[in-house]
Amino acid sequence: MSVPAVETAPLLNTPLYDLHLRLGARMVPFAGYAMPVQYPAGLLKEHLHTRAAAGLFDVSHMGQVALRAADVTEAARALEALVPADILGLKPGRQRYGLLTDARGGILDDLMVANLGDRLVLVVNAANKAADLAHLRAGLPDSVAVEELPRALLALQGPGAEAALARLAPEVAAMRFMDARVFDILGAACLVTRSGYTGEDGFEISTPEDAAAPIAEALLADPAVLPIGLGARDSLRLEAGLCLHGSDIDTTTSPVEAGLGWAISPARRRGGARPGGFPGAERILAEMEAGPARRRVGLLPEGRVPVRAGAALFAEGGETAIGHVTSGGFGPSLGAPVAMGYLPAGLAASGTRVFAEVRGQRLAAAVAPLPFVPAGFKRG
Repeated sequence: MSVPAVETAPLLNTPLYDLHLRLGARMVPFAGYAMPVQYPAGLLKEHLHTRAAAGLFDVSHMGQVALRAADVTEAARALEALVPADILGLKPGRQRYGLLTDARGGILDDLMVANLGDRLVLVVNAANKAADLAHLRAGLPDSVAVEELPRALLALQGPGAEAALARLAPEVAAMRFMDARVFDILGAACLVTRSGYTGEDGFEISTPEDAAAPIAEALLADPAVLPIGLGARDSLRLEAGLCLHGSDIDTTTSPVEAGLGWAISPARRRGGARPGGFPGAERILAEMEAGPARRRVGLLPEGRVPVRAGAALFAEGGETAIGHVTSGGFGPSLGAPVAMGYLPAGLAASGTRVFAEVRGQRLAAAVAPLPFVPAGFKRG
């Protein structure tokens, strides 16, 4: 008897797909898209170049969503029923990191929220955007329109990012970390935020789809800018101690366990102006006061062998796993392996020695503070 073929949805292409091929990218499936994992320079050089100069990333697979209401305050107040951030206090021209939580205090997704004065613009993770859109539409009142934006998204990251982008839009030089502005770039209206996912200074640039390639090519014409793939994007965010949803955070982790308590705005905490009122508030606020049972930690494995996601963690001499690694690999900036994972709160202090199981062997690792590489954000 023949086995019926399994039908899979064809991969989607970003507006920069043809440019990736011209640049020699190795393309891989990621979140339903064909995405560049690396270019001919290779992951190591791409990573180090971003830390030293500027790297250009295609992140057009991410979801971009506009929330519109009669007044932006109405949209902000409504969104606060779904995220534990102070959206009402978010001033026009500013952006804030937030979390979509569920009734048990787990993390449905992490996202960015920008206030453009007449609307809110959200950036959500690629793998979650369909679920996030459904969640927003179900959880927000009819007076708030939820619109998926058909736009491309570029990330220009590294200490040379400001100079490179300022050649096309001089106004960006005045922006500081988490500012959000709309600028004309090569004749296209682009939303620029001073933010990113590498720990470096940089920008995310939301463009009309037909403007993405010309803007990318203009940026790449600068000798300080190299195209960077998903491989280096992952190693950069790991060194920066940044969470990847689906690995380091998900519906089984709370914001406090994940070390993201800082994203719970003071206004939404007990004693604040608008305490609670978001899904999972009871658990999350209780953990903020009493502490969680486990914590996300940085790990520095001894030796040169990387410890990958999924590796079980053990106390010295222990036979029962006490935690697990959620992200791990080689840190090019450190020249050594790095990892993140969860441990009981009592074993989460820096310097604590634990053991990761790798191919049947126990490899020692020390709990280390995050980030592994200091952030280079322009705050002033």
